[in-house]
Amino acid sequence: MHIVPVSDPADERLADYLRLTDVVLRRLQEPVDGLYIAESTRVVERAIRAGHVPRSVLTQEKWLEELTPLVEPFDVPVYVGESAVLEQVTGYTMHRGALASMHRPPLRPVEEVLRDASRVVVIEDVVDHTNVGAIFRAAAGLGADAVLITPRCADPLYRRAVRVSMGTVLQVPWTRLADWPEGAEQLHAAGFEIAALALADGAVDLRDYAASAPDRVALLLGTEGDGLSREALAGADRVVTIPMSHGVDSLNVAAASAVALWSLAP
Repeated sequence: MHIVPVSDPADERLADYLRLTDVVLRRLQEPVDGLYIAESTRVVERAIRAGHVPRSVLTQEKWLEELTPLVEPFDVPVYVGESAVLEQVTGYTMHRGALASMHRPPLRPVEEVLRDASRVVVIEDVVDHTNVGAIFRAAAGLGADAVLITPRCADPLYRRAVRVSMGTVLQVPWTRLADWPEGAEQLHAAGFEIAALALADGAVDLRDYAASAPDRVALLLGTEGDGLSREALAGADRVVTIPMSHGVDSLNVAAASAVALWSLAP
């Protein structure tokens, strides 16, 4: 690591961090360049522990002592600036210690992610990064072994998703299915029963399903508005619903994932 003082918010060396509040620029920059942004010292630490490699770090001098043990092994610049300068760069006040531009690791094969798993979450086409991050946090905290996302699902390494997940997207094994709903065949081939969480006629009460759930379950979650696609429901082995009260028909998808994972914990 080598410390680089910065004082100009337009410094081109800070291009990875510029205008982070601009959604369009983030969408274009992060996937195309093979980078993602880790926000906070804790998330940077989890990323490095997961084997991810930083490209650079942006921070204030007061956080250097905490960051040094994490970043010292890497030959990367650590850009250090005053709070006012960094706020102009990022578009907001940095109060979580640091931002790090991280190289994205290659996606793992589906078969590898499923190999030793017994409880898997499949996220179909959820495009809200906050929900994706919250689902990953539930998966990590409640014992899911892996997460699969469909081709149109939001990016788990998008900055907001990483932040909401508290960095757990860097801990839980995950990958993106190349095709969906055809990808369900890979789950069946690996011995998983697909349990679709949905409101549907004939759905099984989650409590009853959890009482006799098979050894390997893939919990299938859909979008907030439309829910699971017809094709996904048709390909599921069981449709499971969370019993509700007081006229409430459903929960937010992230909350529903937490309830279901807690119920299905081996």
